[in-house]
Amino acid sequence: MEFANKEYLFLLLLLVPYLIWYLMYRKKTEPTMRMSDTKAYRFAPRSWKVTLMPLQLILRIATFILLVLILARPQTRNSWNNKSVEGIDIMLAMDVSGSMLAEDLRPNRIEAAKQVAAEFIAGRPNDNIGLTIFAGEAFTQCPMTTDHASLLNLLQSVRPDIATRGLIQDGTAIGMGLANAVSRLKDSKAKSKVVILLTDGSNNRGDLSPMTAAEIAKSLGIRVYTIGVGTNKVAPYPMVVAGGVQYVNIPVEIDTKTLSEIAAATDGDFYRATNNKELQNIYKEIDKLEKTKLSVKTYSKKYEAYQPFAIAAVLLLLLEILLRITIFRKLP
Repeated sequence: MEFANKEYLFLLLLLVPYLIWYLMYRKKTEPTMRMSDTKAYRFAPRSWKVTLMPLQLILRIATFILLVLILARPQTRNSWNNKSVEGIDIMLAMDVSGSMLAEDLRPNRIEAAKQVAAEFIAGRPNDNIGLTIFAGEAFTQCPMTTDHASLLNLLQSVRPDIATRGLIQDGTAIGMGLANAVSRLKDSKAKSKVVILLTDGSNNRGDLSPMTAAEIAKSLGIRVYTIGVGTNKVAPYPMVVAGGVQYVNIPVEIDTKTLSEIAAATDGDFYRATNNKELQNIYKEIDKLEKTKLSVKTYSKKYEAYQPFAIAAVLLLLLEILLRITIFRKLP
């Protein structure tokens, strides 16, 4: 705890003259009674009222000290803490095209991908991780951050029908998705820079080819791990029809050749996930990546902490007044 107005603490020095006055001159102002002989009272026991008489002084001093502390504005500590932790810089590039609603993974491809990605993020608390989503176009859902709570919120806010509802152009722009993720890593100073690209199709949109984006990643020292998600041959896909949903089988057309070439060009690896368990195992494998040191700043906010002192001061003052007008009341 620290005080915003430390100069008010000098008011505590006023207690010294007050105590001197109380001890030296206070008794002279007390009423007295003359008696011819006090021998009869020599061995008389002191009453409990006389014993507790200094309690009034103690309560006044304690109240004064608390009031001074309140004026000095006690606050919780506010500081920036720098620390070095182990971590790498990672961008997740996730396909959100309409075909990701296929239900060969449970409950569907995109929700399975979000769930496994969330587990991956939670297991790497020291890493800078960001999220790019792409369909026919790409954009950054979350820049790289160590604030994984915010990242997870933004990940969960990605709607599974974002492309089919027209919120983003449908299609599969792998090159654009990879390029967007790479652009977020180009200024990184980390020893390891990684893109994890997940898709269920082949490149059919965008102005940048996947291999051109891969060459850019290679020139920047970025490794790309590619994941092709979906069963072999066909997958059940929910089609909205009048009165409900009808399932149709759609072909699985994953461009494994291009995904393999992207991974090979950047010293990464290509994986195929045909079910939820395989997808989980892939992320566990990628989790074994090399780590490097990062500098992280944490911030502690200021809070006013005068409330307990104020409550205590009021209670002590009321107690002192109550004792003065009752137990220690003086007759004129």
